[in-house]
Amino acid sequence: MALTCDPFVQRRLLELARLDQALAGAVHRRRTLPELALIESGTDQVTQLRGAQALAEAEVSDLDRAERKLTTEIEQVRARAERDGQRLASGSGPAKDLTNLQHEIETLHRRQGVLEDQTLELMERRETAEQALSEATAALDEAQGRLTAAQQRRDDVFAELEQDTGRLTAERAQAASGVPTDVLGLYERIHATGKIAAAELVGSRCGACRIDLDRTALAAVHAAKVDAVVRCDECGAVLIRS
Repeated sequence: MALTCDPFVQRRLLELARLDQALAGAVHRRRTLPELALIESGTDQVTQLRGAQALAEAEVSDLDRAERKLTTEIEQVRARAERDGQRLASGSGPAKDLTNLQHEIETLHRRQGVLEDQTLELMERRETAEQALSEATAALDEAQGRLTAAQQRRDDVFAELEQDTGRLTAERAQAASGVPTDVLGLYERIHATGKIAAAELVGSRCGACRIDLDRTALAAVHAAKVDAVVRCDECGAVLIRS
């Protein structure tokens, strides 16, 4: 049985279609927000930079530990050399022991020199490592700042879209309230397919699919009663006649 509906009430379907397009636009904007891609790439970058910072921190820590170990060893060598020097200066003991002490002191001095050279090398490496850590930290802070800013922009847009969606949904419910159940059901079935469910017929052109009706279809539309619910043969949208 053909559906009928007051032509003025049928025009409510145009408002429904407008609101549905606006709601779809909000969904599309939420899904394709540029900040989402920025956040994804920014999160990956922050993760990588955190790894680089951790490696740089570990390098500095390892060099610190190695430097402390060398410093301790230098102090031990120096202390032993001082004790040997005091014993040698006292002149007590057999000549052979004093000769051995002299050799040991010389060996300890050479060892101290080697350790001090190693310490200088470690200090240079540590300075380089600290610079790398500083650069890694700065890069991480900068990337984290960009990520935080993108997240804030996303949250602001999402809040705006949520507010808009709530308003549009309320307006849609109001527009649908005066449409007969059977006509509204037809509209909803068409809308569920992802198509524009209602559009104005402008001349011979369907406002939904933008295709001109052929002569036969157009004649049938013009011949239909004023309260008849007519549809586009091409896309199935409800055609609202002027």
